[in-house]
Amino acid sequence: MNLIIKYIDLLKNIQPETVANYLTNQGWQQQRRIESQAIIWVKNSIESSKLTLVLPLHPEVSDFPITMNLLVENLAKIEEKPQLEIIQKLITNLPNFEIQGLIIEIKSPQGDGLNGEITLMGVVINKLKKIETELFDRDYILAIKGYQEVLPVSCSGDLVKENNSFVLKNISDFKLLSL
Repeated sequence: MNLIIKYIDLLKNIQPETVANYLTNQGWQQQRRIESQAIIWVKNSIESSKLTLVLPLHPEVSDFPITMNLLVENLAKIEEKPQLEIIQKLITNLPNFEIQGLIIEIKSPQGDGLNGEITLMGVVINKLKKIETELFDRDYILAIKGYQEVLPVSCSGDLVKENNSFVLKNISDFKLLSL
């Protein structure tokens, strides 16, 4: 299944360094660098003599998502996994990401301010995930109400993967959704 059309923004946000680390951990080896444009990766396989992938190095180049899509597509075939599962492992940052979910935890505020950390459950790349964030003032009060009344919430921000968990930073448009 080709995901390039629907997930082009996801592909633009895959960092080449993250892919290189993933490939190294999966037993791939760098074969050669094509100037500063791409790296050819190889892996010996029992089924075929050598498997090859091309890793693009510059996200700002217009064909980066297409080349990254080919890498993900081939990697999914080789590893016999869905492409979205591969993308989930490679994504570390999604700027201006809109999330909807339920607040499952509110930590007590530190000090006198109206702020605190919350955890919400939301869908990230077709998978339900815990997302940590910190809210202030009106947003924090709304979060408490949403938690108490089990209301869904919606907000936008920069979703960052830190130590295999997600953190939403630079929150905007936090609101309660009606059922």
